[in-house]
Amino acid sequence: MALLETLTFVLGIIYGYVSPGRENRGALLRKGLMIGIVLAIILVVLGLFVGGSIMTLSGVAIFVEVVILTVLFIIGTWIGDWLEGRSRSRVAKVSP
Repeated sequence: MALLETLTFVLGIIYGYVSPGRENRGALLRKGLMIGIVLAIILVVLGLFVGGSIMTLSGVAIFVEVVILTVLFIIGTWIGDWLEGRSRSRVAKVSP
């Protein structure tokens, strides 16, 4: 895994653990897809004005990368929620 993907995954775990309750993963996925679409459209339009096919391909690559990062973040939040649930259940069992 590259550094950016690893960092995104770890931040997802931290976000899932620190924020109370379950995360709305559907909303996170929709936001990630929207960001990917917007960035891709911007790069494709810039590529059309500049006349470079490299910029157009970069728009598609950016969209794919944002989708991958979004999915990794969502998996991280799932693991963070799982860890949060385990730590709370242990606290509840130990407390009288």
